Amino acid sequence: MEMVQDRTLPKFDATSVQITREEGLIFYEDMVLGRLFEDKCAEMYYRGKMFGFVHLYNGQEAVSSGVIRSLRRDEDFVCSTYRDHVHALSAGVPAKEVMAELFGKETGCSKGRGGSMHLFSAAHRLLGGYAFVAEGIPVATGVAFQSKYRREVLQDSRADQVTVCFFGDGAANNGQFFECLNMAALWKLPIIYVVENNKWAIGMAHERATSVPEIYKKGPAFGMVGVEVDGMDVLAVRDAAQAAIARARAGEGPTLIEALTYRFRGHSLADPDELRSKAEKETWLARDPIKRFEAYLTGKGLTTEAELQAIKARVQAEVDAAVEFAEASPEPNPDELYRYVFADD
Repeated sequence: MEMVQDRTLPKFDATSVQITREEGLIFYEDMVLGRLFEDKCAEMYYRGKMFGFVHLYNGQEAVSSGVIRSLRRDEDFVCSTYRDHVHALSAGVPAKEVMAELFGKETGCSKGRGGSMHLFSAAHRLLGGYAFVAEGIPVATGVAFQSKYRREVLQDSRADQVTVCFFGDGAANNGQFFECLNMAALWKLPIIYVVENNKWAIGMAHERATSVPEIYKKGPAFGMVGVEVDGMDVLAVRDAAQAAIARARAGEGPTLIEALTYRFRGHSLADPDELRSKAEKETWLARDPIKRFEAYLTGKGLTTEAELQAIKARVQAEVDAAVEFAEASPEPNPDELYRYVFADD
């Protein structure tokens, strides 16, 4: 199957970007953690350590890092999808807790009850991963509403949190997407809708499934800002996210960001990935966001190749330790099968 020709990626002038060495290394380490964690997940899945569906994020790291690491950690809210591992890591959920959850262990961030598609952490303001397409959009919209209500009705000046809601291109044809955009714009909610357009909704090419392929244009239809950004460029994503966050905190309402990106693996680890052409995959692999950022950081003199290699080694050790932690952790107690179904007193 040949995919319909993609639109040209938006231009981004990296020469105009201002970034400190410290910030650059934070973004880099975050992306490397996402990549190496997902690579380890693939290894563990094929070794029979994980079960069910596991959807990896390889190739899309610039979106998670660029958006989530621009938020206030442990204050702002993040709502994910079934491709949620890296969103959780960027939000600050420890790698060992994410890995333990994927192993179905009691020490996992969802106590072993959720697995790959249902990561959750109240402490890190991670609102959850959701198995159903577009399921998280109304949840995130509701959370943004409570922030606005607390600030404007309850007069809580501290309630200036921003909510970020991630979803894929397939969700943008779902009714919940349109209903929530309408409410968010009508009430000027402090929310950012981030469409991770990786071109494929499982096996359906995006351009074959929607009458208007440019998803970001659907934002202005509801009176909100719509932005298209190169999702393979962490600095481009960061700039778009920071502008949207500033608008939300200032009470200027929501933003719809469409990040044009690509997943390097199949839809899930059970997907043989035979529908996408070799040429298409090679074109996007050449735009690897981590390699591009490595070239930027070294080219600007912000770091050295040796330092980047040291970061990779440190992150790999963290991921390996997460596996050891998960394997050594206990299984959930069958006697507590119904625990967490309802809130504790």
